[in-house]
Amino acid sequence: MKTDKKTSCYKHHHHSHTENARGKKLLWVTLLNFSISLVQVAGGILSNSLSLISDAVHNLGDTSAIFIAFLAGKHADKKPDARKTFGYKRAEILAALFNAVALIVICIFLFAEAYERFKNPQAIKGGIMLSVAVFGLSANLISVLVLQKEKSRNLNIRAAYLHLLGDTLSSVAVIAGGIAILFWQVYWLDPLVTVAVGIYIIYHTWGLVRQTVDILMQATPRHIDIQEIKQSVEALSQVENIHHLHVWQMDDEQIHLEAHLNMRNDLSLSEAQTIRHQVETVLRDQFGISHITLQIEYKGCGNNNDLIFGRDKK
Repeated sequence: MKTDKKTSCYKHHHHSHTENARGKKLLWVTLLNFSISLVQVAGGILSNSLSLISDAVHNLGDTSAIFIAFLAGKHADKKPDARKTFGYKRAEILAALFNAVALIVICIFLFAEAYERFKNPQAIKGGIMLSVAVFGLSANLISVLVLQKEKSRNLNIRAAYLHLLGDTLSSVAVIAGGIAILFWQVYWLDPLVTVAVGIYIIYHTWGLVRQTVDILMQATPRHIDIQEIKQSVEALSQVENIHHLHVWQMDDEQIHLEAHLNMRNDLSLSEAQTIRHQVETVLRDQFGISHITLQIEYKGCGNNNDLIFGRDKK
């Protein structure tokens, strides 16, 4: 028993040490990318480059996403309390939604500015623009390398890693525009790159908006088929039907289910509990549902097999 306890303590210590190391990497990358955004905003103002400012916005949005990933790691073990019985996971979802909406609003503002630049092209200092864009690309590449080993071990870090890859691609586009402006004074490329980066940001951000709104509205996750759950559970010999069925996400990982489970026969409590365990195994193994609440019934709710979502189907 002592050996087991020591082993358990070692594993817990090792897990905590690993999480701390990941947290430090995310914090370091957050600070680095925030500094990139500040430099790019300053460079955009000095060089009169709108595309550099749009790239700074992209970096700033992804910096927020990385910081959210950092907070997620910090608060992963925070215990629920009497007022927040589900814990604090939804705070991360709210932050992600605010971040995504703010990005879209800023992009719309940049589109309006780009339109004005198309009508009235303005001279741009290509040397400053190019230098700042190269700095941004270099810093992004460093951040990508920092998270390279961790990306397959943690969902939040993988998301942050993908954000940084997007930053790297947008920096390459700005560098290409900067080279053309520096050598050939093609000033209309600046608003064009701004629009391209803005479309790229909105394309990826809109999916995040939909996902976070679905979570906050307690929608059934897109990869979950309610009818498939019903068929799989009702295939068990002792189950008459499953109804009052609700499936939702607490955060980007944890899926909850609650339902009424109607038995074919009037079973003893121990027998009913065995069936409940079988149903939970099906839900966990086939559908990845982690938090399951089942109400066992016999001839319950009028024994109506059409009571799927808590009301009669018309």
